[in-house]
Amino acid sequence: MLKTNRGWNIAGNLVMCLLSFLALMPFILLIIASFTDETVALTDGYSYFPAKWSLDAYDYIFQQAEMLGKAYLMTILVTVIGTAVGVTITALLAYMLSQKGLPGRKVLNFLVVFTMLFNGGLVPTYIMYVGTFHIKDTIFGLIVPNLLLSAFMVMLVRNYFENSIPLDLYEAARIDGASEFQTFVKIALPLSTPILATVGLMMGIAYWNDWQNGLYYLSDKSRDLYTIQNILNNINENIAFLSSNATSGVNLADLPTATVRMAIAVVAILPILVAYPFFQKYFAKGITMGAVKG
Repeated sequence: MLKTNRGWNIAGNLVMCLLSFLALMPFILLIIASFTDETVALTDGYSYFPAKWSLDAYDYIFQQAEMLGKAYLMTILVTVIGTAVGVTITALLAYMLSQKGLPGRKVLNFLVVFTMLFNGGLVPTYIMYVGTFHIKDTIFGLIVPNLLLSAFMVMLVRNYFENSIPLDLYEAARIDGASEFQTFVKIALPLSTPILATVGLMMGIAYWNDWQNGLYYLSDKSRDLYTIQNILNNINENIAFLSSNATSGVNLADLPTATVRMAIAVVAILPILVAYPFFQKYFAKGITMGAVKG
């Protein structure tokens, strides 16, 4: 019996190692492509074993350090602010919806779930944000639309508050004279680290990878607000964007247009690759405990 279990464990580990390697292969190809010579990349395509290596793409990034540095800092700023505010609002709303004695609780839960099924559509949403809230060409255009609050995240955290934290703790706090806010801060939050870390990671990745808000709500006059993803998107659409911002002395004919996309993508994903392992232990636990339980 022990030998059988050991055999299955070995087989399972081998399968998981293989799947992990397959998941890493696109990232490995991305990194190799960024170090590939431009001519080789255009003629032979991207390969794990390029015929010629080159640092031209990273040399160009170094020359554009001011522009790309501003975009990188803006991406970090938007991600930190958006994630912090988003997690706070999500936790507050989820805690309220988890309280079974709340008047109108079913109606409020329905309204939150309803937004998971239907939305106002792109055009009405754009008109509201631009015409009513006036977020166009402001940093709020990168933070508020579509990312600040997610009904799915609210439901995850709400179910965690309901099913993973004993009601006796809430009742004991109230008997001791704690207000609802004190109960939330001193009881609910400290015990909900796994789900909040999970939600924070998912929100952070969404903000870091977002380019649509910049496309919709930023114009050419607000290029100082461009994030690294907006710049990468502009590169993919039109290499003239970088040429118009190129440092003096850069010849557009020598610009590594194919490999520079790969290099900027590598620079863009590094923080996520570094941060993810630290949140991984919370991720699976938070998703499991925050799932709907019978």
